[in-house]
Amino acid sequence: MRTLFLALCLLFVSSSAAQDGLKIYISADMEGLAGVVTGEQLGPTGFEYSRFRQFMTDEVNAAIWAAKEAGATEILVSDSHGNGQNLLIEQLPEDILVVRAWPRELGMMHGIDTSFDGAVYIGYHASTSNMEGVRAHTMSSANVTDLQLNGVPMTEGSWNAAIAGHFGVPVIMISGDDAAVKEVQSVVGPIEGAVVKWNHGFHSATTMTPAAGAKVVADKVRAAVERIDDFEAYVPEGPLVIRLSLKHYQPVEQLAYLRDVTRVGSHTIEYRATDMVDASKFLRFVLGYSVSTAP
Repeated sequence: MRTLFLALCLLFVSSSAAQDGLKIYISADMEGLAGVVTGEQLGPTGFEYSRFRQFMTDEVNAAIWAAKEAGATEILVSDSHGNGQNLLIEQLPEDILVVRAWPRELGMMHGIDTSFDGAVYIGYHASTSNMEGVRAHTMSSANVTDLQLNGVPMTEGSWNAAIAGHFGVPVIMISGDDAAVKEVQSVVGPIEGAVVKWNHGFHSATTMTPAAGAKVVADKVRAAVERIDDFEAYVPEGPLVIRLSLKHYQPVEQLAYLRDVTRVGSHTIEYRATDMVDASKFLRFVLGYSVSTAP
């Protein structure tokens, strides 16, 4: 009888886990995709952009199907590059939800909450403070020269990991070039990394083909989801001090008019955030607001 009781208990636990499901958040950028080296692949005016929208969709689909094979039951995808309207959404599985376009309070991680079990990065790139990496920048290549959180230089990946960490969600996998993967792992920890190209400079790399890159992405996502309990959320200790340096001094001068902003250099401000949601809202406003903005 005891053996039967234990068997029934195990069956109940297994059934409960299956009912709870496994929820995965996928944030997809474009600069870190296999084959991407210049702006010709990254925006509507580039002669290769339409083809690379397809390759981006293929890498995201590879991540989706691998996550499902490893047990994911619910997936939210954030189209997080450029105008936020890059993925060919008709090619994604019907049960997937997609976050598109801007503005969004949580930026590249909008829609994440405590219900998610893990986050995956596709097509990420190195930071603006990194001397290596294809198209290395942080949030805005036109404006940002440095972004730090509590004195730690931030890549988009580590910043987004801190947002996920606010909700207790660990980042479990990243794909991109060798510099991007190494940089995020150095801050967030030993997450799974899919290197799909090796940088030679800002606009050059040795790269896998898109098909080969998608296969590596799938393998790493599958491995990450299968051992999802091994990862810990990245949660920087408070207080959260945001240090942001911009190329032009005038926005810095005017931001210092705000009560909670301190100008600490000709091109640099500091902001003390209550948490990463507050930090994200501040950064999205600073980098997204324009008096010329119109619907």
